[in-house]
Amino acid sequence: MAKAATQYVCQSCGAVTPRWSGKCDSCGAWNTIIEEARADTTPKGLTAKGGRKLDLVDMDRASADQAVRRKSGIAEFDQVTGGGLVGGSAILIGGDPGIGKSTLLLQVCAAMGKDGKQGPALRTAYISGEEAVAQVSLRAKRLGLVAPSVQLAAATNVRDILATLDRTDAPDLVVIDSIQTMYIDNLDSAPGTVAQVRSSASELIRAAKRRGFTLLLVGHVTKEGLIAGPRVLEHMVDTVLYFEGDRGHQFRILRAVKNRYGPTDEIGVFEMTDGGLQEVANPSALFLAERRGNVSGSAVFAGIEGTRPVLVEIQALVSPSSLATPRRAVVGWDSGRLSMVIAVLEARCGLNFAGHDVYLNIAGGLRIAEPAADLAVCGALVSALSGLSLPSDLVSFGEVGLGGEVRAVGQRDQRLKEAAKLGFAKALLPPRRKKGDAGNDSLELKEIGHLHDLVAFLGVETVSRRRGA
Repeated sequence: MAKAATQYVCQSCGAVTPRWSGKCDSCGAWNTIIEEARADTTPKGLTAKGGRKLDLVDMDRASADQAVRRKSGIAEFDQVTGGGLVGGSAILIGGDPGIGKSTLLLQVCAAMGKDGKQGPALRTAYISGEEAVAQVSLRAKRLGLVAPSVQLAAATNVRDILATLDRTDAPDLVVIDSIQTMYIDNLDSAPGTVAQVRSSASELIRAAKRRGFTLLLVGHVTKEGLIAGPRVLEHMVDTVLYFEGDRGHQFRILRAVKNRYGPTDEIGVFEMTDGGLQEVANPSALFLAERRGNVSGSAVFAGIEGTRPVLVEIQALVSPSSLATPRRAVVGWDSGRLSMVIAVLEARCGLNFAGHDVYLNIAGGLRIAEPAADLAVCGALVSALSGLSLPSDLVSFGEVGLGGEVRAVGQRDQRLKEAAKLGFAKALLPPRRKKGDAGNDSLELKEIGHLHDLVAFLGVETVSRRRGA
């Protein structure tokens, strides 16, 4: 018989400790450890007696019926998920409150619940633990998302949800909004705790695998921007998506950070309107729509997000500072990498950023983590410091080393093709790795091997010499 016991669980990382303490030794969070009741079901000497024999299937004979992708009808969403939704898969989507997670998934349900480009209508179920059915229906009507094959329910008890879904005629798509509101009645803990989130997700995912429907879980995020609950939740699901953006900005970016059925770091771009989220087929043109030419401190970076080339504007501002320690502020890029780039420009090129505040911004609300943005950032910083503007029809990309050398990056041709498609005529880029690499006839290419070449290209040395520096 199971023996009743208690355990202390960190609500931030899910670590289990034998006694309470104010600080979690695993993640370092304070006041996150609470006492939870559990049943000690660890067997002593596990044997095969009473177990069920598994049916082993040859790999080449395994059925692929559940692996068929189902198009949602929303191209940006399908691209992020790897080409569509896979039957029996579990997808976790997180984002800040009010960013549009529920709106996006309601649009996905409505698109799959009616005949269209994705094929015949599929049966979808939207189960909300935060809103009543009337509230969800009112929002759907306001957005014009009424579809006959979409069914709504309001529930938080996982036992009731499983009784509804764990059938042979289960829906093809199920949305749970949100996993933090779900609870299992035989656990002595509140909804949203580590035990409840882990157990609820496990039961729902097991039902999705057994019945072959696609499960979409909405997850709340913490103030650090991570999905709330145990970290194991992201390991349990097949795909993890983050819905990013500023509520004061109309752009929304859906980013895949884990995907067992497709590429990671893929993005989908949406625009929030009065009628819901609208797809942005050409995000590069959208990010550059309000760009002004012949402005110092502005550079266009040709980046790669997943499999998609994206052009964004990098803005820099260098101004005299009266502070003993000048400011270094950055939005949309790594602050540590900005400090490294400034140090390389000072040490290898003789530029002086001391006594100046430096501000760097990625226009459009996009966050860049690619090292290939180093050269574009250097160009924006040198332009802002000298007051000389880069050509308005110029794009740049390349990684910068500590010696000031500009290193080659991957997918060179895709970046150049995207730039040529948007009307750019020149490109600053690293030297080709191989002499046989193909060039691009539609762009004037300027290969930069060292940051000295970038400074000379802008004519900063001539200006400094004229000033007597």
